[in-house]
Amino acid sequence: MEIEFPVPFAKMSGTGNDFIIIDHRRPLVPEEKQADFVRGVCRRMFSVGADGVIFIENSEKADFSWRFYNGDGSVAEMCGNGARCAARFAYAKGITGRQMSFETLAGVIEAEVLNDDGEVSLLMTAPFDYRTGLEAELDGRMSEISYMNSGVPHAVLFMDEQEEIAVKKWGKSIRLHELFQPAGTNVNFVQSLAGGGIRVRTYERGVEDETMACGTGAVASAIFAAARGLAASPVTVTTSGGEKLTIVFDLQQDGCAENVYLQGPARIIYIGQLTAESLEK
Repeated sequence: MEIEFPVPFAKMSGTGNDFIIIDHRRPLVPEEKQADFVRGVCRRMFSVGADGVIFIENSEKADFSWRFYNGDGSVAEMCGNGARCAARFAYAKGITGRQMSFETLAGVIEAEVLNDDGEVSLLMTAPFDYRTGLEAELDGRMSEISYMNSGVPHAVLFMDEQEEIAVKKWGKSIRLHELFQPAGTNVNFVQSLAGGGIRVRTYERGVEDETMACGTGAVASAIFAAARGLAASPVTVTTSGGEKLTIVFDLQQDGCAENVYLQGPARIIYIGQLTAESLEK
């Protein structure tokens, strides 16, 4: 089977994390060609450009399922900002009502489109694999790292409020560190804000650079900030792009969290059709 062009799509943004979303309930891109397709259309300046691609597909146990790819063609279990965009897309297309559930590799996600401005709330799968007190060397000094899987793996480092952060350099070093092999990890650098809340800058595995936002990274950072006494639910997270996410959760005595919600905007930027030329080198 060949790719069936033109491929209708929506370009969407979740606090600056941008995605190409395709209604794939009737298959248009064969599974064996999807990774190459994703790498082609996610190229900035040469194609549409995006942090990832989401295929919306049929499901037998939820309203729909998704197949999520990072921009490098790798499959990811979960993406908080992408999940909000998928929920808004499904509602806008009439696939579901405002309240919905959908399948991801991390489990079934529940979502609600809160208003017509595109504010979406997600009930996340329960974080797991908490680790604290890890250490790695950054520019000749040892830095403390906390870790959890909030849908995908995340390392979290707390930095001084005024510290200059070499996100790409340090993020790549930790992403590839032996502590997190073989899968690697996303990396979040967290700073407390004077007016309350936290600022989070994220190096994303699969994008291999800093992104403007990361929903699952915001969740991990907010939970660890609360465990340290630096914040309390609901935690307002300011992203690299300057937009805000709200993380709501129940913090347990052991520092783990339950009933974790991620809330923030999911914007439809434009609707279009991909031609075969979108894949040309």
